[in-house]
Amino acid sequence: MNLTKPIPTRFETERLLVRRYELADEQRLFNAARSSIAEIFEFLPWCHPDYAIEDSRAWLKSILPNWREGTAYSFGIFDPDSKELLGGCGINQIDEHPIGNLGYWMATAHTRQGIASEASRALAKFGIEHLGLQRIEIIMSVENPGSKAVAESVGATYEGRLRNRLMLHGRPHDAYLYSITPGDIGK
Repeated sequence: MNLTKPIPTRFETERLLVRRYELADEQRLFNAARSSIAEIFEFLPWCHPDYAIEDSRAWLKSILPNWREGTAYSFGIFDPDSKELLGGCGINQIDEHPIGNLGYWMATAHTRQGIASEASRALAKFGIEHLGLQRIEIIMSVENPGSKAVAESVGATYEGRLRNRLMLHGRPHDAYLYSITPGDIGK
């Protein structure tokens, strides 16, 4: 991806600070993940019962090159006052067309409060305005109603059900596909 403007590493919404993860976030990430394993593991296998602080550290180190290469942009969703990590979001699988995939997760204590929707709405705008994406896809298991609700609340367009699109825990899952294009931003 050929970008001429600097990419913002943080943005604020009405209630949130959404910023690039830092290595210093390892304890916050660990705490949010460990407190949410029961709800997240089914759909995000990285958040497994043996998740350890080393997993947080390794993942935070692994995402550093993605920003330089322009292949993925991972953000933490923070409470601007307490600095608590509420969840995460990002745009990855960016290709030359330019299309990217938007994903999100929330710590269990912060679900059903509109936080994922608020952060994802801002992230979609970031992807279109700063990364020049012409299409952003949101793909989730058909068994994940929370993720579906977030996609719909940000104004993404439902495009269909994709058979065996996801592999979760060694088993194929059907997925819903939603998309956001530049004309959708600001609606």
